[in-house]
This record gives sequence, C-alpha cells and structure tokens, in this order.
Amino acid sequence: MKLPICIFDAKNSVLCPQCERKIDSGLITQADANASIILANIAKSNKEIEDFSMYSCKEFDGNFILSLAKNDIMVIRQSRTIYRLLQDQFKGKIWLVENDESDNRFIEDLFFPTKILSINSVWAPGGVQKTKAVVSGRWTPKFPIDTKKVVEIVKNARNLDIEIEFEDKR
Repeated sequence: MKLPICIFDAKNSVLCPQCERKIDSGLITQADANASIILANIAKSNKEIEDFSMYSCKEFDGNFILSLAKNDIMVIRQSRTIYRLLQDQFKGKIWLVENDESDNRFIEDLFFPTKILSINSVWAPGGVQKTKAVVSGRWTPKFPIDTKKVVEIVKNARNLDIEIEFEDKR
C-alpha cells in the first residue's frame, strides 16, 4: 500500500514526528492523513485494498476527493462491495479521480458512470478560463450525480469555472 503517510502510522492511527511535520509544513493535509488511516484499517480485512496507491485526499464540505492509481479506481468501480465499504467509512461522499490527470479527465471521473460528450474551454476577457461540459442524455430529478457539487469540487480542486449542460434540454 502506498499512502501519503507512513504505513506504520496509518495502521496504528498515530502520526510519527516526520508525518506531523509534513502536515505542519503543508506538504500533505489532515484529510490525506485521515484517508490514509481509513484505507489502512479497511485493508486489514480486505486484501484487494492492500495494494492500493492513494496519492492525496481533498475534502470540501463533506466531499472527499480520493486521488488513486488508475488500476485501483477500476477495482473499486467493478466492485460495489468495495465502493460501499469505502463510502461507509468516510463521513461524506467519496469521489474517485486518477492521480496527475488532465482537467478534462478529472471532470470525466467526477461524472462516472455518466458519459461526457464534450468538454470545451475558452478564455474570457481578463484571462479567465471558462469550461463547459456537455453530459449525455437529459437531466431528471433521479440523475445520480449532484451537478452543483461537481461545479464546487472542480472550482475548489482545479480552480476552474465550469458550466454543465445536458445533451437533451427537454
């Protein structure tokens, strides 16, 4: 398992002085440490999670954006059991994104499993970048993803202004 904090610290839920310094210096966040501890605790009873690589965790208003290796995201997406296990341990909604991905891929990960038809970025006067994502289908009250939360997450995590439209506007 690869985590932002020491494996020993994560398994014992106590931070060593070196990991404390990482948090104090801003190299990692408290959310990184908390998510590492949660993953290590889950890994004690679930062997698939033992091989995960978590690079960071960002928390915004009860939303946890977990930056994981691509293969780990695939394992979670293919197993509702593992997803529910993770979701139950965090005190809010988890969002899975790949580490070091482009802005477009980040947005696509947030909308998984919904298909994104296009993502376009334009520069507005004053050097402001505007991004528009067109989502397949049409919005219904049963749409599984809170688009307002996605807009907030993209703004906080990537500093992008995003507008979300649906293919079928009816």
